[in-house]
Amino acid sequence: MIFRKFILIFGLIFLITSNLYSAQQAEEEESDQQIGEFSLTGYGEKGKKGWDLSGKSADIFTEIVKLKSVVGNLYGKEEDVKLTADRGDFNKADGKVHLEQNVVITTSSGTKLTTDSLDWDRKAALVTTKDLVNIQRQNMVTTGTGAVGQMSLKQVSLQKDVTVDILPQPKPGQPLDAKDKTVITCDGPLEIDYAKNIATFNNNVKVERTDFIMHSDKMDVYFSAKGSNEPGKTQMLSANKIDKIIARGNVEILRGDNISYSEEATYHTLDKKIILSGRPKLIIYSGGDLQNASFGN
Repeated sequence: MIFRKFILIFGLIFLITSNLYSAQQAEEEESDQQIGEFSLTGYGEKGKKGWDLSGKSADIFTEIVKLKSVVGNLYGKEEDVKLTADRGDFNKADGKVHLEQNVVITTSSGTKLTTDSLDWDRKAALVTTKDLVNIQRQNMVTTGTGAVGQMSLKQVSLQKDVTVDILPQPKPGQPLDAKDKTVITCDGPLEIDYAKNIATFNNNVKVERTDFIMHSDKMDVYFSAKGSNEPGKTQMLSANKIDKIIARGNVEILRGDNISYSEEATYHTLDKKIILSGRPKLIIYSGGDLQNASFGN
Protein backbone atom coordinates (compact mmCIF):
# COMPACT_ATOMS: atom_id res chain seq x y z
CA MET A 1 0.00 0.00 0.00
CA ILE A 2 2.81 2.41 0.94
CA PHE A 3 4.64 1.52 -2.28
CA ARG A 4 1.52 2.34 -4.36
CA LYS A 5 1.16 5.75 -2.62
CA PHE A 6 4.81 6.46 -3.33
CA ILE A 7 4.33 5.62 -7.01
CA LEU A 8 1.22 7.86 -7.18
CA ILE A 9 2.94 10.86 -5.53
CA PHE A 10 6.01 10.42 -7.73
CA GLY A 11 3.79 10.31 -10.80
CA LEU A 12 2.02 13.56 -9.83
CA ILE A 13 5.31 15.35 -9.20
CA PHE A 14 6.66 14.15 -12.53
CA LEU A 15 3.48 15.30 -14.33
CA ILE A 16 3.55 18.80 -12.76
CA THR A 17 7.28 19.18 -13.44
CA SER A 18 6.82 18.09 -17.03
CA ASN A 19 3.99 20.59 -17.57
CA LEU A 20 6.04 23.45 -16.10
CA TYR A 21 9.01 22.49 -18.25
CA SER A 22 6.83 22.30 -21.36
CA ALA A 23 5.32 25.75 -20.67
CA GLN A 24 8.75 27.25 -20.04
CA GLN A 25 10.15 25.61 -23.16
CA ALA A 26 7.24 26.89 -25.25
CA GLU A 27 7.79 30.42 -23.95
CA GLU A 28 11.51 30.21 -24.73
CA GLU A 29 10.72 28.95 -28.22
CA GLU A 30 8.40 31.95 -28.80
CA SER A 31 11.07 34.40 -27.70
CA ASP A 32 14.11 32.75 -29.23
CA GLN A 33 14.68 35.79 -31.45
CA GLN A 34 16.67 38.25 -29.37
CA ILE A 35 18.62 41.33 -30.41
CA GLY A 36 20.99 43.58 -28.49
CA GLU A 37 19.69 46.85 -29.91
CA PHE A 38 16.20 47.70 -31.14
CA SER A 39 14.96 50.87 -32.80
CA LEU A 40 11.96 52.08 -34.80
CA THR A 41 11.50 55.42 -36.55
CA GLY A 42 8.38 57.06 -37.97
CA TYR A 43 8.26 59.87 -40.50
CA GLY A 44 5.59 62.48 -41.12
CA GLU A 45 4.99 65.05 -43.81
CA LYS A 46 7.78 65.72 -46.31
CA GLY A 47 9.82 62.90 -44.81
CA LYS A 48 10.35 64.73 -41.54
CA LYS A 49 11.16 62.53 -38.57
CA GLY A 50 8.06 62.33 -36.35
CA TRP A 51 8.95 59.83 -33.64
CA ASP A 52 11.35 57.08 -32.66
CA LEU A 53 11.48 54.22 -30.15
CA SER A 54 14.53 52.27 -29.03
CA GLY A 55 15.69 49.77 -26.42
CA LYS A 56 19.05 48.38 -25.34
CA SER A 57 17.74 44.84 -25.74
CA ALA A 58 14.63 43.22 -27.20
CA ASP A 59 12.88 39.85 -27.10
CA ILE A 60 10.86 39.31 -30.26
CA PHE A 61 7.55 37.49 -29.73
CA THR A 62 4.81 36.74 -32.23
CA GLU A 63 2.70 39.80 -31.43
CA ILE A 64 4.88 42.01 -29.23
CA VAL A 65 8.45 43.10 -28.74
CA LYS A 66 9.63 43.25 -25.12
CA LEU A 67 12.14 46.05 -24.58
CA LYS A 68 14.55 46.97 -21.82
CA SER A 69 15.85 50.50 -21.12
CA VAL A 70 13.25 52.10 -23.35
CA VAL A 71 13.68 55.56 -24.89
CA GLY A 72 11.01 57.19 -27.03
CA ASN A 73 10.91 60.61 -28.69
CA LEU A 74 8.14 62.62 -30.28
CA TYR A 75 9.18 65.53 -32.50
CA GLY A 76 6.50 68.24 -32.70
CA LYS A 77 6.19 71.57 -34.44
CA GLU A 78 6.43 73.57 -31.22
CA GLU A 79 7.78 71.08 -28.72
CA ASP A 80 9.76 67.86 -28.46
CA VAL A 81 8.91 65.12 -25.97
CA LYS A 82 11.15 62.41 -24.49
CA LEU A 83 9.88 59.25 -22.79
CA THR A 84 11.98 56.75 -20.82
CA ALA A 85 11.23 53.55 -18.85
CA ASP A 86 13.02 50.45 -17.58
CA ARG A 87 10.77 48.04 -19.50
CA GLY A 88 8.25 48.22 -22.31
CA ASP A 89 6.08 46.21 -24.70
CA PHE A 90 5.68 47.28 -28.32
CA ASN A 91 2.58 45.87 -30.05
CA LYS A 92 3.37 45.05 -33.67
CA ALA A 93 -0.26 45.18 -34.83
CA ASP A 94 -1.39 48.59 -33.59
CA GLY A 95 1.95 50.20 -32.71
CA LYS A 96 0.88 50.91 -29.11
CA VAL A 97 3.49 50.89 -26.35
CA HIS A 98 3.06 49.79 -22.74
CA LEU A 99 5.77 50.99 -20.33
CA GLU A 100 6.60 49.97 -16.78
CA GLN A 101 9.03 50.87 -13.99
CA ASN A 102 10.46 54.40 -13.62
CA VAL A 103 8.38 55.88 -16.43
CA VAL A 104 9.31 59.52 -17.13
CA ILE A 105 8.01 61.99 -19.73
CA THR A 106 9.86 65.29 -20.20
CA THR A 107 8.99 68.10 -22.60
CA SER A 108 11.27 70.74 -24.07
CA SER A 109 9.21 73.44 -22.29
CA GLY A 110 10.08 71.97 -18.89
CA THR A 111 7.15 69.74 -17.90
CA LYS A 112 8.03 66.41 -16.27
CA LEU A 113 5.65 63.50 -15.59
CA THR A 114 6.61 60.41 -13.58
CA THR A 115 4.57 57.25 -12.91
CA ASP A 116 4.93 53.47 -12.52
CA SER A 117 3.24 52.42 -15.76
CA LEU A 118 2.00 54.10 -18.92
CA ASP A 119 0.28 53.29 -22.21
CA TRP A 120 1.37 55.31 -25.23
CA ASP A 121 -0.90 55.45 -28.27
CA ARG A 122 1.36 56.82 -31.00
CA LYS A 123 -1.35 57.41 -33.60
CA ALA A 124 -3.59 59.32 -31.22
CA ALA A 125 -0.60 60.96 -29.48
CA LEU A 126 -2.16 60.08 -26.10
CA VAL A 127 -0.76 58.66 -22.89
CA THR A 128 -2.83 56.98 -20.15
CA THR A 129 -2.18 55.39 -16.77
CA LYS A 130 -4.12 54.09 -13.77
CA ASP A 131 -1.23 54.60 -11.35
CA LEU A 132 -0.10 57.50 -9.18
CA VAL A 133 1.12 60.42 -11.30
CA ASN A 134 3.46 63.28 -10.44
CA ILE A 135 3.69 66.30 -12.78
CA GLN A 136 6.21 69.09 -12.24
CA ARG A 137 6.15 72.33 -14.19
CA GLN A 138 8.26 75.23 -12.95
CA ASN A 139 7.23 75.54 -9.28
CA MET A 140 3.85 73.80 -9.58
CA VAL A 141 3.72 70.15 -8.50
CA THR A 142 0.60 68.10 -9.27
CA THR A 143 -0.15 64.59 -8.01
CA GLY A 144 -3.14 62.31 -8.58
CA THR A 145 -4.19 58.76 -9.36
CA GLY A 146 -4.93 57.89 -12.98
CA ALA A 147 -4.31 60.23 -15.89
CA VAL A 148 -4.93 60.73 -19.59
CA GLY A 149 -3.36 63.42 -21.72
CA GLN A 150 -1.60 64.51 -24.82
CA MET A 151 1.89 63.18 -25.32
CA SER A 152 3.10 66.80 -25.27
CA LEU A 153 1.40 67.21 -21.84
CA LYS A 154 -0.25 70.45 -22.99
CA GLN A 155 -3.60 69.00 -21.90
CA VAL A 156 -3.75 66.51 -19.03
CA SER A 157 -6.62 65.13 -16.95
CA LEU A 158 -5.94 63.55 -13.54
CA GLN A 159 -8.76 61.28 -12.45
CA LYS A 160 -8.88 61.30 -8.63
CA ASP A 161 -7.24 62.22 -5.31
CA VAL A 162 -5.62 65.34 -6.75
CA THR A 163 -3.21 67.67 -4.93
CA VAL A 164 -1.57 70.74 -6.46
CA ASP A 165 1.23 72.64 -4.67
CA ILE A 166 2.03 76.09 -6.09
CA LEU A 167 5.02 77.89 -4.64
CA PRO A 168 5.10 81.69 -4.85
CA GLN A 169 7.38 83.52 -7.24
CA PRO A 170 10.36 84.73 -5.19
CA LYS A 171 11.39 88.37 -5.30
CA PRO A 172 14.80 89.15 -6.84
CA GLY A 173 17.58 88.42 -4.40
CA GLN A 174 15.27 86.71 -1.88
CA PRO A 175 14.95 82.97 -1.15
CA LEU A 176 11.77 81.04 -1.94
CA ASP A 177 9.36 80.93 1.01
CA ALA A 178 7.62 77.54 0.99
CA LYS A 179 5.25 78.64 3.77
CA ASP A 180 3.51 81.08 1.40
CA LYS A 181 2.49 78.39 -1.08
CA THR A 182 -1.01 77.64 -2.37
CA VAL A 183 -2.35 74.09 -1.95
CA ILE A 184 -5.40 72.96 -3.95
CA THR A 185 -6.99 69.54 -3.50
CA CYS A 186 -10.03 67.83 -5.03
CA ASP A 187 -11.57 64.40 -5.44
CA GLY A 188 -11.17 64.78 -9.19
CA PRO A 189 -11.01 64.92 -12.03
CA LEU A 190 -8.58 67.79 -12.57
CA GLU A 191 -8.26 69.09 -16.13
CA ILE A 192 -5.17 71.15 -16.97
CA ASP A 193 -4.89 73.08 -20.21
CA TYR A 194 -1.41 74.61 -20.39
CA ALA A 195 -2.14 76.22 -23.76
CA LYS A 196 -5.14 78.15 -22.36
CA ASN A 197 -3.51 78.74 -18.94
CA ILE A 198 -6.36 77.22 -16.95
CA ALA A 199 -6.85 74.33 -14.53
CA THR A 200 -10.36 73.07 -13.68
CA PHE A 201 -10.86 71.24 -10.37
CA ASN A 202 -13.96 69.12 -9.74
CA ASN A 203 -15.70 67.69 -6.66
CA ASN A 204 -14.87 68.62 -3.07
CA VAL A 205 -12.37 71.34 -4.02
CA LYS A 206 -10.30 73.02 -1.30
CA VAL A 207 -7.83 75.92 -1.60
CA GLU A 208 -5.47 76.71 1.25
CA ARG A 209 -3.56 80.00 1.29
CA THR A 210 -2.03 82.03 4.08
CA ASP A 211 -4.90 84.57 3.93
CA PHE A 212 -7.93 82.25 3.45
CA ILE A 213 -9.31 78.73 2.98
CA MET A 214 -11.93 78.14 0.28
CA HIS A 215 -14.22 75.17 -0.40
CA SER A 216 -16.43 74.62 -3.47
CA ASP A 217 -17.86 71.98 -5.80
CA LYS A 218 -15.93 73.24 -8.82
CA MET A 219 -13.10 75.68 -9.36
CA ASP A 220 -11.32 77.29 -12.31
CA VAL A 221 -7.79 78.55 -11.64
CA TYR A 222 -6.37 80.97 -14.21
CA PHE A 223 -2.63 81.50 -14.57
CA SER A 224 -0.75 84.45 -16.03
CA ALA A 225 0.51 83.73 -19.55
CA LYS A 226 4.22 83.78 -20.15
CA GLY A 227 5.02 84.98 -23.64
CA SER A 228 7.68 83.49 -25.87
CA ASN A 229 10.14 85.52 -27.91
CA GLU A 230 10.43 82.86 -30.59
CA PRO A 231 8.32 83.33 -33.73
CA GLY A 232 5.41 80.91 -33.98
CA LYS A 233 5.60 79.90 -30.32
CA THR A 234 2.38 80.12 -28.32
CA GLN A 235 2.17 81.59 -24.84
CA MET A 236 2.63 78.95 -22.18
CA LEU A 237 1.30 78.68 -18.65
CA SER A 238 3.42 80.34 -15.99
CA ALA A 239 2.89 77.95 -13.13
CA ASN A 240 4.28 80.18 -10.42
CA LYS A 241 1.66 82.94 -10.69
CA ILE A 242 -2.10 82.60 -10.24
CA ASP A 243 -4.13 85.36 -11.91
CA LYS A 244 -7.56 84.59 -10.47
CA ILE A 245 -9.69 81.83 -8.98
CA ILE A 246 -13.39 81.30 -9.75
CA ALA A 247 -15.21 78.93 -7.38
CA ARG A 248 -18.74 77.62 -8.07
CA GLY A 249 -21.25 75.62 -6.08
CA ASN A 250 -21.52 75.60 -2.27
CA VAL A 251 -18.71 78.09 -1.84
CA GLU A 252 -17.41 78.48 1.69
CA ILE A 253 -14.57 80.85 2.59
CA LEU A 254 -12.81 81.08 5.92
CA ARG A 255 -10.81 84.28 6.51
CA GLY A 256 -9.60 84.56 10.07
CA ASP A 257 -12.66 84.18 12.30
CA ASN A 258 -15.10 85.13 9.53
CA ILE A 259 -16.96 82.68 7.29
CA SER A 260 -18.77 83.53 4.05
CA TYR A 261 -21.12 81.44 1.93
CA SER A 262 -22.22 81.94 -1.68
CA GLU A 263 -23.00 80.20 -4.93
CA GLU A 264 -19.95 81.71 -6.63
CA ALA A 265 -16.78 83.53 -5.62
CA THR A 266 -14.01 85.20 -7.61
CA TYR A 267 -10.59 85.83 -6.09
CA HIS A 268 -8.13 88.23 -7.78
CA THR A 269 -4.53 87.83 -6.68
CA LEU A 270 -3.52 91.33 -7.79
CA ASP A 271 -5.59 93.15 -5.16
CA LYS A 272 -6.38 90.07 -3.03
CA LYS A 273 -10.11 90.79 -3.18
CA ILE A 274 -12.87 88.18 -3.12
CA ILE A 275 -16.16 88.97 -4.90
CA LEU A 276 -19.13 86.90 -3.73
CA SER A 277 -22.24 86.42 -5.88
CA GLY A 278 -25.36 84.27 -5.73
CA ARG A 279 -27.04 84.79 -2.33
CA PRO A 280 -23.88 85.66 -0.39
CA LYS A 281 -23.91 85.40 3.39
CA LEU A 282 -21.22 86.56 5.77
CA ILE A 283 -20.88 85.40 9.36
CA ILE A 284 -18.68 87.69 11.47
CA TYR A 285 -17.22 86.43 14.72
CA SER A 286 -14.88 89.39 15.27
CA GLY A 287 -14.53 93.00 14.27
CA GLY A 288 -12.08 92.22 11.50
CA ASP A 289 -11.36 94.48 8.54
CA LEU A 290 -13.91 93.86 5.78
CA GLN A 291 -12.37 96.08 3.11
CA ASN A 292 -11.31 93.08 1.04
CA ALA A 293 -14.79 91.53 0.88
CA SER A 294 -17.03 92.72 -1.99
CA PHE A 295 -20.56 91.44 -2.50
CA GLY A 296 -22.32 90.85 -5.79
CA ASN A 297 -25.94 90.03 -6.46
